[in-house]
Amino acid sequence: MDSIQKTSISEQVYLQLRKRILSRSLPTGAELPSERELAETLGVNRGAVREAIKRLQQARLVRVRHGGATQVENFESEGGLELLPSLMSTAKGQVNLEVALGIIALRKAIAPTVAAHAAVHGGEVLAQQLRPIVHKMQAATELETLQQLAFEFWGHVVQGSGNVVFKLAFNSMNQTYLAAWHSLTQVMQEEFRDVVTLAQLADAIGAGEHRRSEVLARQHIELGSRALSAAFSKTNSNN
Repeated sequence: MDSIQKTSISEQVYLQLRKRILSRSLPTGAELPSERELAETLGVNRGAVREAIKRLQQARLVRVRHGGATQVENFESEGGLELLPSLMSTAKGQVNLEVALGIIALRKAIAPTVAAHAAVHGGEVLAQQLRPIVHKMQAATELETLQQLAFEFWGHVVQGSGNVVFKLAFNSMNQTYLAAWHSLTQVMQEEFRDVVTLAQLADAIGAGEHRRSEVLARQHIELGSRALSAAFSKTNSNN
């Protein structure tokens, strides 16, 4: 393990242990060293280790067994969406395309439903927020600008859906997406450039056409899903 800097000690201990668990260098079922051993190895006080272990428990990454032993949990069966941003990068600092593909699949599954709810609950009020974004996209020349505006567009759609579960799920996906923001710019450019469909979606939401909104959202999201799937397949074939 790496020696810990003396700033934000507990946070750094937590992040280092979490990284090792998520990379599986600490596999499911493994026991962490004792609090004393961890403190000595990392060069920190035991209080910092104790606080870090508590946070790992809250994230359902470890459990403290009877007798005090701390055991690594299976994060895939115990963890939540809040872990996704940490899984977005590989140990080499590259985008984890498998996780990215999973996020796109999740977007593909829920975006049409979110758009339909937005048409019912947001209507014309929401459409008035979406159209200025569409106009900016129509005038944009830089792909990075389109990416940012598309991100804002969907943020408004989710907020206008009237569904708190969608909002919370979107928050988790946002953090994951931001972790790979620059890597996805080129890969998903076809989706970002699909301003025509977003303009139609804004109008459909404004008219309260929930079924049409669902169809348009699915059509739009499919562009990014298809592009990322192709990138994932290409990466696998090169390995």
